[in-house]
This record gives sequence, C-alpha cells and structure tokens, in this order.
Amino acid sequence: MIPISSNVRVWIASGHCDMRKGMQGLALIVQEGLGRNPFQGDVFVFRGRNGRLIKALWHDGVGLSLYAKRLDRGHFIWPATVDGAIALTAGQMSYLLEGIDWRNPQQTWRPTSAG
Repeated sequence: MIPISSNVRVWIASGHCDMRKGMQGLALIVQEGLGRNPFQGDVFVFRGRNGRLIKALWHDGVGLSLYAKRLDRGHFIWPATVDGAIALTAGQMSYLLEGIDWRNPQQTWRPTSAG
C-alpha cells in the first residue's frame, strides 16, 4: 500500500500509458504532458491499455517512488476523458487500488436475514 496522507493530491492521468516506462519516463509525462511538477509530492496514477495494470508515481521529499499493481480479475475503473488529469481524494485512491469503482463505492455484501 502507498503511504500517503489525507492532504496529498492524487491525479489520475486520463487515457492509457505505455507501461514499459519507468520513473523517469513517467515523470517526463507528468511534466510535459500534464504540465505539473512531478517533484512536489503529489501522486500521479497511470493506467495500461488493457486496464489491469496501474503505476503510481510520487516524490516523498527524498526521491521518486514507483508503485505498480496488476489485478488478477477485472480492471481498474478509469475516467472517460481524453486529455489531462483528474483529481482524486486519498480515500478514492484507496478504492481505486482495491479495484472498487471509486466514483460510486458500493457495499458488496448485504445481510440476507436479521436473525
């Protein structure tokens, strides 16, 4: 899990990204493609073409960190915009990393009887 505080801004890069890129390549996308500073402490999340793999890039004040996660089943819910980045809260980021629809989280289990 990514250790982020609740006041950190999380940005989802819309569209898909070449998942062969590492820290430097993704930092360059943040700087040139999104027009943001990759070294200011924000978390930037990228998705692969098939939607099963994401990478998160952030700077913790000491150096760049890269987190990757692949789902065994299903795919990550991603916004339908073409360009730019969309801001998420830390809670929505937690839902995203668990493969839950962060736009409208639903309880997956409901009780069937009261007694």
